[in-house]
Amino acid sequence: MIIRKLSLYNFKNHSEKTFDLSPQINCFVGNNGVGKTNILDALHYLSVGKSFLGNTDLNNIKKDEDFFSINAEIQNDDSEDIIKISQPKEAKKIIKKNDKTYDRLADHIGYLPSVMISPYDSNLISDSGESRRKFLDSMISQTDSEYLFGLMQYQKTIQQRNALLKYFAKNRTWDKDSLEIYDDPIKKSGTQIYKKRKNFVEKLNPIVQSFYEIISGGKESVSVVYESHLQEDSFENLLKESLDRDRMLTYTSKGIHKDDLLFDMDSVLIKKIGSQGQQKSFLISLKLAQMSLVKELTGKTPILLLDDIFDKLDDTRVAQLIKLVNQENFGQIFITDTHRERTESVVKKINEESIIFEI
Repeated sequence: MIIRKLSLYNFKNHSEKTFDLSPQINCFVGNNGVGKTNILDALHYLSVGKSFLGNTDLNNIKKDEDFFSINAEIQNDDSEDIIKISQPKEAKKIIKKNDKTYDRLADHIGYLPSVMISPYDSNLISDSGESRRKFLDSMISQTDSEYLFGLMQYQKTIQQRNALLKYFAKNRTWDKDSLEIYDDPIKKSGTQIYKKRKNFVEKLNPIVQSFYEIISGGKESVSVVYESHLQEDSFENLLKESLDRDRMLTYTSKGIHKDDLLFDMDSVLIKKIGSQGQQKSFLISLKLAQMSLVKELTGKTPILLLDDIFDKLDDTRVAQLIKLVNQENFGQIFITDTHRERTESVVKKINEESIIFEI
């Protein structure tokens, strides 16, 4: 999958911009605040239909404008596809492939897989389990459409069960039979999600370890560990045994919506003992493993988005990273940086087909 051309209209701070892209390395350079990261965010939209920065769609419309649009020409094996994403102020977002509108965003996810490496990745280590669950869900969703539909169904059913628990508490009433209506759909979708997550992490972990050994020189061992209530008991027993607690808390306290990923170094959480350099190396290994596994499972080569990595890693590590990615044949790469000379000196040595855009 190669993005040949990218056009932005009223997207964040960009009124109108078009880029004819290299199939290899594309660099966007310029001062802070000129909108380099916004271009990567547009590419992220093409992949998963939303911002990687967590902005709402309406907030990405340029000030005083009525819409934004992201258009791309994408080389897909022997054919070319046109992807268009538009967000009017007064209507819902539309995603089209070759002028045919997707009925659901979920139908588009997986078409153009992507991996982002950015300064915000450190949140995966420092934040709560929710950010790691979202990361895991995002990885699997790009490889398995059934997973995404199952996850949406599970989340909807949990919301309904929680709403009923809150209704009981507010009205000082209780109807166990009404609550148990949700048990079967929760167990069915939740158990499937658990199995898919477990299987995915089992495949991901050795790849992370392999990349970390290359990047760090093998000075310490790392691992990604999947943690779930379903490792302790069946979903049926979990719901049954936590019923009184759920009634008191007014929400469902056990289930795969509480799952987590543990990032370990020498069998201790990396956030407790890992230096900044070790944590950065681990996160890069995690993202490269994501790319490798997505490629293995889908047969598609993800695009790689590298945001501001020169300011977070020394030039030598950046050169090693880009060289490693090229060697692994990970496909098209997009990089942002504030210094043209620094970027040029690194990428031109690795690939002459690289293009540098001044923003």
